[in-house]
Amino acid sequence: MPASDGGTFEVVDPATGGLLASVSSGTVGDAIACVDAAAAAAAEWAATPPRQRSEILRRTHELLVERADDLALLISAENGKALPDARGEVLYSAEFFRWYAEEAVRVRGEIQTAPSGANRIIVLRQPVGVAVLVTPWNFPAAMAARKIAPALAAGCTTILKPAGETPLTALAIADLMEEAGLPAGVVNVLPSRRSGEVVAAMLADPRVRKLSFTGSTEVGRTLLNLANEHIVNCSMELGGNAPFVVFDDADIDAAVEGAMVAKMRNGGEACTAANRFFVQEGIAAEFATRLAEAMSALTMGPGYSSGTTLGPLVNAKTRDKVASLVEQALSAGAEARIGGVIPDGPGFFYPATVLTNVAPDAEILQSEIFGPVAPVVTFRTDDEAIDLANNTEYGLVSYVYTTDLARGLRVSEAVEAGMVGLNRGLVSDPAAPFGGVKESGLGREGGTDGLLAFTESKYIAVAW
Repeated sequence: MPASDGGTFEVVDPATGGLLASVSSGTVGDAIACVDAAAAAAAEWAATPPRQRSEILRRTHELLVERADDLALLISAENGKALPDARGEVLYSAEFFRWYAEEAVRVRGEIQTAPSGANRIIVLRQPVGVAVLVTPWNFPAAMAARKIAPALAAGCTTILKPAGETPLTALAIADLMEEAGLPAGVVNVLPSRRSGEVVAAMLADPRVRKLSFTGSTEVGRTLLNLANEHIVNCSMELGGNAPFVVFDDADIDAAVEGAMVAKMRNGGEACTAANRFFVQEGIAAEFATRLAEAMSALTMGPGYSSGTTLGPLVNAKTRDKVASLVEQALSAGAEARIGGVIPDGPGFFYPATVLTNVAPDAEILQSEIFGPVAPVVTFRTDDEAIDLANNTEYGLVSYVYTTDLARGLRVSEAVEAGMVGLNRGLVSDPAAPFGGVKESGLGREGGTDGLLAFTESKYIAVAW
């Protein structure tokens, strides 16, 4: 919605550093106006028949698929990711709308006899209320879809606060939803460079009953403290530091293929990105060589250019952080098999990089890299691999490669993560619960869990 007096902010093309667009920057007043609109629409939307809500979600899915190429180009322009990645994101986003179109008509309650026999226990699932959705820049379509679709299926109205780097995609999705028949006030989009101010103002409003946030653990802590003051229901999908464990009996072809997906999807700018590669010593040299060969075949360039398979990072700050982590590792004795140097020219590019001889206590293994860098560490035993994998405050996703199913399942149970890719480099699925343990977050998105996160259970005790 237009800012009252907040001015505008610039959306930049990461490939050139040039201006893409100027967008109105929402103020606290605009944030409260969004809450007003969502609150005004809440009762009618909650009372809308589930089938009717379902049809709007289904039509949104169809429109996303129809406009996939145009939306992919928009995502590449403001985010930097290569067009194949961007198109894949649009289709992945569409699947959330299709899944929750199907789930909208299946919000089930319960009825049972109390153990004492004195009464019946009836449980209803009701919309939690007005929901504030805060999304990051790395998947501007998918993260919006993963929150909007279940919220609407449950009967909630929403305010979407997209990242300042990528507001254009959020606005485009809102336009598509309006075209699909969504009533006014059900989804409100609030671009703003005043993220802290506007989100804090909304969380302080008693009409807001839900916060769903995807972003860094640091920001998540701040928002949890704010939500705690007003007892706001929270779902938090936070940082990750995913281990990619390869045992000596693994199919190396499959492991390298999976590593390319787990590491290089979105150029490494993903909370699910493989961050730490732990490879059993018997195959470590061959795996590193093969991974370096695969990564060297990538073509770096503007995401929207034909043939590009590795676009720029989203901004200079992200690029400089990645470069600093690599430089620290090299100074401590690591070896760059490929990459490791910022290229000349405009834009926020960083090359695909494979590091070997990385010390197990290196800073690059403690931080979420968010870039196309694969540090490789060797291990000897299963227990050592598990200890290395769990040596982090994060616990979002882990990847395990082995041809021994018993070993794979045993390690999958032992790693401290909310999700495990066993012989798979991709775990995200709209039908599956997505989320982490430890400091990687609270709650789950996707699947039935993602829908229930936008409901409250009401218990009615009745005798007849």
